[in-house]
Amino acid sequence: MNRFPWLDAISEHCFSQLVNQTLGHAYVVDLHPGYGANEFIQAFAAAALCLSPNVQGACGQCKSCLLMNAGNHPDFYQVAPDGNQIKVDQIRSLCQDLVSTAQQGGRRVAVINYSEKMNQAAANALLKTLEEPGEGTLLILQSSQPAHLLATITSRCQRLHITLPDAAQINAWLQQQYQVNQDATWCLPVVGGPLDLAQALQEGRYQSLLQLRKDWIESLSSGHLCANLMSIDEKQVSDAHKVLYLVLRQKLLKTPNIDALLAANIVELSTLVMKTCHELSLMPNINALGLFQNYLARYNQLTGS
Repeated sequence: MNRFPWLDAISEHCFSQLVNQTLGHAYVVDLHPGYGANEFIQAFAAAALCLSPNVQGACGQCKSCLLMNAGNHPDFYQVAPDGNQIKVDQIRSLCQDLVSTAQQGGRRVAVINYSEKMNQAAANALLKTLEEPGEGTLLILQSSQPAHLLATITSRCQRLHITLPDAAQINAWLQQQYQVNQDATWCLPVVGGPLDLAQALQEGRYQSLLQLRKDWIESLSSGHLCANLMSIDEKQVSDAHKVLYLVLRQKLLKTPNIDALLAANIVELSTLVMKTCHELSLMPNINALGLFQNYLARYNQLTGS
């Protein structure tokens, strides 16, 4: 896991449990994919299925490791959302698979990605397996929003707390892995995590985000929507909302002795921006120009511009 140094400590913890035979039967991994959740879980699952694990993880040489590397280990199961949710039939099918004997004679490992998206029926269907998992069963629940998991689920799992890297650590990682010399961490709330940021830098999305930030700062300062925001590509509407939220938040942080009522009103506007951003996928037609003009008009009214 040395590609993601912020995961070294938790990886060592899990691998040590394997070696010392103190591994639990179910874990909640509180980590966004943009911080390496998928890579960590794959390494954890591979080590759990490995016939000769060590404190560094899977041996990489045994039959189980070769099957994992080939992507066809018969005792490894994964569940992901079907659309916007994980449905009860998916979990019932998984639980049925976990009842059978492991084909390789070791553990059976099941990963549930975005586990917070289990609907009520799916979560309830998982409870019996969590309570009586059967010998040699390991369940790994990845979640970017563990607070949305039912308490009955989390109480039956060990939660892996992972300390996320700060801006300095992320910049050092970007420099080491991708030779990036600029501080681009301001847009992490937009893109997701360091892996997403690296991709944004490589694919040109980061330059678009920089332009959006410049456009919003100019628009809020002048009181008029700049030309770029008036003709924005529909694919950028979500990014534009998130960048506006960051610009508004930054204005609060950088304005000393700001009036309390004004600050509260800007917070309210920021909340509206993000609420609308979350609802964009449900809108049949997006009138970006109308939305942006409304935000600017509200800001002008608040600040007397």
